[in-house]
Amino acid sequence: MVAAIRAHGADDEAGLVVQPLRDPRVEDLRVDAARLEAAGDLAGAARMLDEALGIVPDDPALLQERAEVALLQGDFTLAGSLAEMAWSLGARVGPLCQRHQATLEQLRLADGDAAGAAQARERIAACRVTGPMRY
Repeated sequence: MVAAIRAHGADDEAGLVVQPLRDPRVEDLRVDAARLEAAGDLAGAARMLDEALGIVPDDPALLQERAEVALLQGDFTLAGSLAEMAWSLGARVGPLCQRHQATLEQLRLADGDAAGAAQARERIAACRVTGPMRY
């Protein structure tokens, strides 16, 4: 499930990417979390991301990363809550937006909610920026 979610963000290299300036402590915690996740220590990764969220609780990227770790831990309720929160706080375009909705799509599919999964797929498509952007 998480590989499918992360693939949505990776396949849109030309898309809009919104990244805030990060506190170096938060960036260190994110790096540590990724290292721990790769080593199979999901509880450690969750702790690092929770600590980072204690510093910047409204960061959509951190919320999404934590949602993905929750999904890997089998905590679908937490994963859904975090992905919804990340989507509500984040930019409604770009790869991160796609990951929020892909998380919700996977959770809806796991619940057997075909209509909810279809709505999430529609939102994934809406997250993709097509054509030139005007400001």
